[in-house]
Order: sequence, then C-alpha cells, then structure tokens
Amino acid sequence: MQITKDTLISDILRMNPKSAEILMRYGMGCLGCPSAQMESLEQAAMVHGIDLETLLEELNK
Repeated sequence: MQITKDTLISDILRMNPKSAEILMRYGMGCLGCPSAQMESLEQAAMVHGIDLETLLEELNK
C-alpha cells in the first residue's frame, strides 16, 4: 500500500513500524500523541515545516 499525503500518521506507523525512524528524523518526535493519531501526513508536514514530497518519497521507498 502506498503512503499518500492523506494517509494518517497512525496508519503509516501500522503499515511499517520502521517509518517511525524516518518521521523522527524529520522532527516528528511526538508520534504517540493523540493529535498524531488523527493527523494526515500532509497536516503533520505543514505543522513541522517539512517538504511533503521529499518525505513521501522517503517513506515510500
């Protein structure tokens, strides 16, 4: 399954637990907080000032 900008952070972590390492490297350290469970990748990238396309490319490798 491919990760898109609309994929929830919680779903990304369920699909591939190793994705936590990538997200944390980009500054998303609060992966277990309640807002992260309901946030899309696009929303999280915007909040953290991360380039969405670069992050998507790395997560989908």
